[in-house]
Amino acid sequence: MTIVPISDDSIRLGQFLKLAGLADSGADARTLLDEGEVKVNGEPESRRGRQLHRGDVVEVDDPRGSNSAEVG
Repeated sequence: MTIVPISDDSIRLGQFLKLAGLADSGADARTLLDEGEVKVNGEPESRRGRQLHRGDVVEVDDPRGSNSAEVG
């Protein structure tokens, strides 16, 4: 699992997906969320604006396989 550092106390899920390389663009992030491919701390998540904090783990299951990253 990759730990992705952030400069503030929190980051929105859509931004984090791009920053961590789990989504190529904002449109790609929205598609992943709409299709139910994203989990935060093991729970399904569909809100692009969800606030993430250090220690949160984001998982993405897509046709390329499963990837995950931790907010650092």
